[in-house]
Amino acid sequence: MAAAAMAAGGLRPAPCHRLVRAAGARGGQPWLREGRAAVAAGWSRPEPGGEVQYCAELLRKRDYEGFLCSLLLPAESRTSAFALRAFNVELAQIKDSITQKTTGLMRMQFWRKAVEDIYCDNPPHQPVAVALWRAVKRHNLTKMWFMKIIDEREKNLDDRAYSNIQELETYAENTQSALLYLTLEMLGVRDIHADHAASHIGKAQGIVTCLRATPYHSARQKVFLPMDICMLHGVSQEDFIRGKQEKNVRDVIYDIASQAHIHLEHARSFRKKVPAKAYPAFYCTVALDAYLYNIRKVDFNIFHPSLQKRSTLLPLYLYIRSWKKTY
Repeated sequence: MAAAAMAAGGLRPAPCHRLVRAAGARGGQPWLREGRAAVAAGWSRPEPGGEVQYCAELLRKRDYEGFLCSLLLPAESRTSAFALRAFNVELAQIKDSITQKTTGLMRMQFWRKAVEDIYCDNPPHQPVAVALWRAVKRHNLTKMWFMKIIDEREKNLDDRAYSNIQELETYAENTQSALLYLTLEMLGVRDIHADHAASHIGKAQGIVTCLRATPYHSARQKVFLPMDICMLHGVSQEDFIRGKQEKNVRDVIYDIASQAHIHLEHARSFRKKVPAKAYPAFYCTVALDAYLYNIRKVDFNIFHPSLQKRSTLLPLYLYIRSWKKTY
């Protein structure tokens, strides 16, 4: 599944030793250490620049791969990427942190209004919102993509499986692909071929995320895998909840993982037409390739312990991919 090599120039990724050092960084400004108290006090505004550290720390804890990918973006886009991905984390963790849908709807409404206020130059005193406001002003980001992300995640608050693979892909397009469209805007790329690649990579990301979360959700008596593929192989949600590893269960995972691989291949079919400066937006394919390779290595046993381990070599793989200027 390795990406084909592509000639490109003009981008200078962070040195590998700096990337690895940043990946293991701890601590930060006082704002980070006092985050809980600040939340309880109503998100008082941190010191100038503190929002960036807050977003970076949130990513390092909740979206490690996104954190590493953001470090490899050009300097003028890096802090904006932290803000964008922190916004995504804020929305993503709503579903797992609520017991009632009403609470989730209220939190989504907060972010919907926050985005409206950001575009009116009046962001709420919340660190991610303030950082996002700066990113919007710096790069003239399209408001529609933020609203699509919020709307789609709000619809996804219901605890139900996807009816079919197309429904999962639609969710991925309106969340993960939308994030990539915004990242391209941060890089100053507005190109139809880059957009096509972003669409497919985002769908692959959404599918892989669904697979990776399956053991976590199954342990909590929930299964979100596409029902049409489960039914095709005669597999029930109970089979996943019980952690079964029979061939038909693995066949379900194979079919879903194969769809992610197809999307990655489609994205790479545009590589000769995608502008070179768009490549950094697509370094997330490194982690996707790694997961798809690892799940194939364990014969599509979604519950294999090795799939839950963080790759210590991921910073190195990312640096190599950026050095080769591929995606």
